[in-house]
Amino acid sequence: MSTAPADAGPDDIHDLDDLHTRVLDWYADHARDLPWRAADRTPWGVLVSEVMLQQTPVARVLPQWLAWMERWPTPSDLADAAPGDAVRAWDRLGYPRRALRRHAAAGAVRAEHGGEVPEDHARLLALPGVGTYTAAAVASFAFGQRHAVVDTNVRRVHARAVTGAAEPAAALTAAEQRLAVALLPEDAPTAARWAVAVMELGALVCTARSPRCDDCPLLDRCAWVLAGRPAHDGPARRGQAWAGTDRQVRGKLLSVLRGSADPVTADELAACWADDRQRARCLDGLVADGLVEPLPDGRFSLPRT
Repeated sequence: MSTAPADAGPDDIHDLDDLHTRVLDWYADHARDLPWRAADRTPWGVLVSEVMLQQTPVARVLPQWLAWMERWPTPSDLADAAPGDAVRAWDRLGYPRRALRRHAAAGAVRAEHGGEVPEDHARLLALPGVGTYTAAAVASFAFGQRHAVVDTNVRRVHARAVTGAAEPAAALTAAEQRLAVALLPEDAPTAARWAVAVMELGALVCTARSPRCDDCPLLDRCAWVLAGRPAHDGPARRGQAWAGTDRQVRGKLLSVLRGSADPVTADELAACWADDRQRARCLDGLVADGLVEPLPDGRFSLPRT
């Protein structure tokens, strides 16, 4: 397979049918058995999974998704709960504002769509907290539509197999989006399966640090492999720091609140982090984000309304 530019169209990509067949056949044999892919999955279950899986590994998401779906199997069930219940159930998945957005989206689904997750892509995109990726993923995986679903795993497969780069750009580019569209099968159900298959290939084989090229169905036509697996020539990717950051402090404050059935005092929050200024700054940020509610008596709780 010759190296193709990032803005390649279907005519620039050698034997697109062969590319589709290889990846789809590999997926048929190697796809993980995940409940949000099961035949009895619901659009709501798909939506919840896609939000939980953003920047979070499957192993951490799976037990949380199961617990969430048992407690709130429909959007209306979640909409009936207090937003703080969603934050508490989110536990340690990270980026807890996603829990508030799911609660807001559940309310919008009930109020505007009769309690059913909408099938239309534009209506999905209009839900609170649903961005371009999530709308395309739900439309594809829940409703079998033809959309380019582009996450980090997909971008990496495209970069290596098609354009010959070791890694994609630091942020999604318009050229990458056009390439993803160009690679889609024309048939909508096949395109939806292709979207999840490429994602799975990136997650299990074409990984960031230790790609298992010998297990890849595209080995003999991968542009990156054929080019000699050149090293990434862009800026070094830096992992996110955690220890001592505001993110860690926010997590500790929320952990105290999640662990108590009752509102907590300022002293109880103070016990989780010694730096008064940093703790106060982080608490103010949580209040501003709607994740913590200050009460008239000076205590704090997860959001109640």
